[in-house]
Amino acid sequence: MSPKKQNLTIKRLMSESREFSALMSGMKHENIIAVTDGKAIGTYIEHKFKYILTQKYTVTIGSSARGIDFPNREINTDMKTTSITQPQSSCPFKNARQKIFGLGYNLLLFVYQKDDNQEYNLKFLYTRFIDKSRTADYQTTRGLKEIIKRDGNADDIKAFLMDRRLPVDDIELENIAQEILDNPLTIGYLTISNALQWRLQYSRVITLSKQINGIVRIYDRQLS
Repeated sequence: MSPKKQNLTIKRLMSESREFSALMSGMKHENIIAVTDGKAIGTYIEHKFKYILTQKYTVTIGSSARGIDFPNREINTDMKTTSITQPQSSCPFKNARQKIFGLGYNLLLFVYQKDDNQEYNLKFLYTRFIDKSRTADYQTTRGLKEIIKRDGNADDIKAFLMDRRLPVDDIELENIAQEILDNPLTIGYLTISNALQWRLQYSRVITLSKQINGIVRIYDRQLS
């Protein structure tokens, strides 16, 4: 009789991602030799990690309909994989508020370097856990914090957001401005570009030298 599986928690998810990063970096990945499509490499990595988790834990794996990879309320995390060459990915656009208040879910980020001339052709360089409170756009949230610090009002906030071409109508813009005035804003650490899908860029998260609440440096490997 096989042992009963434990429930997956965020703490266990981070521990498993650390072990996974080291494990994957120390083996030859024959299935992706000569593969240059980042999406295909990302799918390969995600399937490997999800398989390990499902063998050890009771976990709900998300589908395209669910939107994120680990949709359980306790986990609420989407998995992202990206090459160090251009550390970015896309995610579904829900509404303009995500750029200011965050995506609404956590991110588990794997950053890799692929080189088929090396014996171990896929090295994981950085693994990060980004709490949902830190998934807003850095420059937008920092700029808004500065406006509030300088006694800015709703008109100042709306003008700033309009200058940044936030995709939002006048009524929602008014609502957002009031919410920013009523509640302390948390600085996000992603760079989010406006598009039909959000374009998330991770350089700031990767290169952080100081400790930031809500961003966990799970794994770091020196570039070869």
